[in-house]
Amino acid sequence: MKKSIISSALIIAVAFSISFKASAQAKTEVKEVNAEQWFASHQYLGGLKLLPHPSTNAIEFAKQYKLNKAVWDKAFAYLKNTDLDKLPVGKYPIDGDNCFASVTDNPTKPYEQTAWESHRKYIDLQYVIQGAEKMAVIPVSEAKVTAPYLEAKDVAHYDAEGKVYEARPGSFFLFFPPDAHRPNIKVDGIEHDKKIVLKIKVVE
Repeated sequence: MKKSIISSALIIAVAFSISFKASAQAKTEVKEVNAEQWFASHQYLGGLKLLPHPSTNAIEFAKQYKLNKAVWDKAFAYLKNTDLDKLPVGKYPIDGDNCFASVTDNPTKPYEQTAWESHRKYIDLQYVIQGAEKMAVIPVSEAKVTAPYLEAKDVAHYDAEGKVYEARPGSFFLFFPPDAHRPNIKVDGIEHDKKIVLKIKVVE
């Protein structure tokens, strides 16, 4: 009788465990689907005509936007309401240390002269205003650390082989803490680009 009760209890426990895991997996899949749908809707852009590049980590983006909506809205409003073509090189405040921008107009570099990096405190929104460059991205979990995270500069460096994309006017790239990225790579026939990088504070 006792063996039967123990056996039944084990069966119930195993069934509950399987059910719990299946439920957790289903919830994760639903979140992924919801994030992708939200990302594709572009409702968060507030009328900004620029589009996020398809390489964007939609789950991280949805999470950070919902945790820090007011700051993201200010970032997109800044891009929408600013004549980026005429914006001089320099640094620009948007929302204190929550969001600020830097405009550069520099030569791009051969691949081997660029570096993989990631950040923990700030998300990068990188947009090529004029010209073109290539940007590469790979999950930090798949990259080998070559220089550990330095808090003072909010950067770590890596060795990796990731996907390389061409960045041109019209779409912006977003790099979150889980994303190792390698910007400023030269495009054949184009020597330099004008670019704006918005730093948007990470919310845990």
